[in-house]
Amino acid sequence: MRVTVIGGGIVGVCTAWSLAEVGCEVTVVERNRGVAQETSYGNAGMMAPAYVTPWAAPGMPGKVLSMLFSRDSAVRFSPNLDPALWRWTLRWLGECRQSRFKINKSRMQRLAYYSRDVMAEWRTRHGLAYERTEGLLQLLRGERDLTMAGNTMAFLKEAGVAHDLLTPEQCRAREPGLSDIAFAGGLHLHDAEAGNCPLFARQLRTLSEEQGVRFEFGTSVEDVRPVSGGISGGISIRTCSGESGEASRERQTDAVVIAAGISSVPLLRRLGIALPLYPVKGYSASVAIREPTYAPIASVMDEAYKVAIVRLGNRIRVAGTAELGDRSLSLESRHAERAFATLLKVARDWFPGAAQYQSASWWVGARPMLPDGPPVLGPTRHPNVYVNLGHGSTGWTMAAGSGRILADVVRQRSPEIDLEGLTLARYG
Repeated sequence: MRVTVIGGGIVGVCTAWSLAEVGCEVTVVERNRGVAQETSYGNAGMMAPAYVTPWAAPGMPGKVLSMLFSRDSAVRFSPNLDPALWRWTLRWLGECRQSRFKINKSRMQRLAYYSRDVMAEWRTRHGLAYERTEGLLQLLRGERDLTMAGNTMAFLKEAGVAHDLLTPEQCRAREPGLSDIAFAGGLHLHDAEAGNCPLFARQLRTLSEEQGVRFEFGTSVEDVRPVSGGISGGISIRTCSGESGEASRERQTDAVVIAAGISSVPLLRRLGIALPLYPVKGYSASVAIREPTYAPIASVMDEAYKVAIVRLGNRIRVAGTAELGDRSLSLESRHAERAFATLLKVARDWFPGAAQYQSASWWVGARPMLPDGPPVLGPTRHPNVYVNLGHGSTGWTMAAGSGRILADVVRQRSPEIDLEGLTLARYG
């Protein structure tokens, strides 16, 4: 069976590898010159299934409003006249009820824990090494964070997730590089991990090519169209390549998986599928470690600012903020400057002597997010057209499991987890 995967980010690469494992003849079409070059490139690197939570949460609308005029805000909303933004926002507001939050969180964590197990299987079987560290320390600046941690701990206990509430002294014993800043304590999650997402994607690409997967880089997809005849007719894909996109090509395949993040929206629109996928921008800074003694050992999360500080080999990745409404990915914008200032503040608060942060390299990416939180996986109403989309900021956490699920669905096998609420069916 010939399958074309559109998109070479971490989700697309995991999908291609999973399809190759079940015997498909796979081609990956990617507009960049390598895998994991956009949203996957500068993510935080954290994989914490217990921490996976919908952005649509009770109290979140008020929190966003209160942060609108704060320079250090973890969440930014830039209103504009884009109808898609307001449609997305209205649906998001409807999902911020407690009842909906519990349902969406359960769906996301079901996939996240499954993905963790698939990732562990791949890592063990193939000896993959991608600067992996274990554990996550959620740092609590004050009493408000401590109170919220109590609510989180109740959920973790109910879910059977291993965790500890630590004093500041215990936090410093786990992360000796922490500064002498005064704080309330920390919540340690045992089953979390972190790793270098682009490095993992490159390793999986190599394994995939050894299984016969073809990667076509520098190639964009202009159109996807079912050929008359349904299953027997297959799928027609029009691509273009070259610096100016002048080399156009029509090809046929038995099936296609659309996994191109936010760039999937126009392709879906041509297929008559109106998916409320919208880009939520995130930022990160990567900097070489100057003094290992003062650097994090694994991963920490500043709960107040929602900023992650992660050890990736001999570098530190500082990542966070969520910005809705501005599609520009320029590093020179006013919003970017404020976001980077927030990241630097948090890094210097906790690990001031670890690196020369002014020499950091900066990244901004568009996380493809659905208003309720969970991604959509599996078939569309068109025969042999599938989607693997909408993972938001948790693509790295969910990619392995999502890829295997797509391979099972394409091969008409029963996935290993219940897909209730994880397919296009929830959008009618």
